[in-house]
Amino acid sequence: MLAVFAEAVAGNGSGPIADLGCGPGHVTAHLATLGARVFGIDLAPRMVALARAEYPHLPFAQGSIEQLPFGNDTLGGIVAWYSLIHTPPDRVPHVLSECNRVLASKGHVLLSFQTADRPDAVEAFDHRVIRAYRWAPKRLARLLGAAGFAMIARMVREPGPEERFGQAYLLASKVR
Repeated sequence: MLAVFAEAVAGNGSGPIADLGCGPGHVTAHLATLGARVFGIDLAPRMVALARAEYPHLPFAQGSIEQLPFGNDTLGGIVAWYSLIHTPPDRVPHVLSECNRVLASKGHVLLSFQTADRPDAVEAFDHRVIRAYRWAPKRLARLLGAAGFAMIARMVREPGPEERFGQAYLLASKVR
């Protein structure tokens, strides 16, 4: 999904990719190896420091996914790789609206998350970092639509050997 996302953003020629909630920077670095112009943003100063130390050739900054420090229509893509899961469900619509605000026309967003057991549910779960939420893919896709995105691809997979829950990936593009 990351390769498909990077290719879609490169194809729209609309700007760099922001890796929101980048943690120690491994997804940011992977996207860079795919040829993407990418930078990482994380709320935790310690994660930004780790990312900068491991990938000194890439830009990383501290920031919140709820108040993106970018102008309107400036980014070509946004990836939230297992980072939106830490946002309380009632604040997710605002975060998706913020993503829409900063994305250029036809920009792309890629979300990854653990899946809920029940259809159309959001379920809290214990996460080693901080409280997190699992989403029914259809429910999160509806929120993307309400925020001005059109779905391009949806992938749901079974949990791997070291995972407790199913995993989902939603790729969408800005339509308004």
